[in-house]
Amino acid sequence: MAAKSLQEQLLGAGLVNKKKANKLKAEKLQHKQKVKNGKATAQDDSERQLELKKQREEKAEKDRQLNLEKQKELEKKAIQGQIRQMIVQNKITKQNGDIAYHFTDEKKVKKLYVNQAMHDDLTKGRLAIAKLDSGYELIPEPVALKIIERDEQYILVCNSRTERVEDEEDPYADFQIPDDLMW
Repeated sequence: MAAKSLQEQLLGAGLVNKKKANKLKAEKLQHKQKVKNGKATAQDDSERQLELKKQREEKAEKDRQLNLEKQKELEKKAIQGQIRQMIVQNKITKQNGDIAYHFTDEKKVKKLYVNQAMHDDLTKGRLAIAKLDSGYELIPEPVALKIIERDEQYILVCNSRTERVEDEEDPYADFQIPDDLMW
């Protein structure tokens, strides 16, 4: 007894008619022909190429965003280095004084002992107080203004830059606070 193909068995059982069997056979031959000529893979490759292109574009965009973040971080570090250098080069040596000059640093009141001449310069805006690491340095007002242009958090006191904001409901608005008030 000869072995029957699956197609012949399906025809014998009545599950498939002769027309449908011929159609499937023709599609199978066409597929073999496409594979032989390389056309079947070309269609699959084009879809794959589109997907790969999309992935490359997404990766390029992500890399560009990371590079921008790194560049901003480097610029920030460069500015911090410039500010640090400006403070170190222009700091005024503190002379031991007996007058306490009070100022705020992060909502805390701090004091710096200075002599009378430095105290006068601080109140008139000729000197400024800059924060360097955990200490405080006196620097000339023009240098402080240059530092403020880059990052104002380093300058704690610069009286030439303070702007008076008038509050209409302030009951003490008529009473001016003297610049040399010591508290």
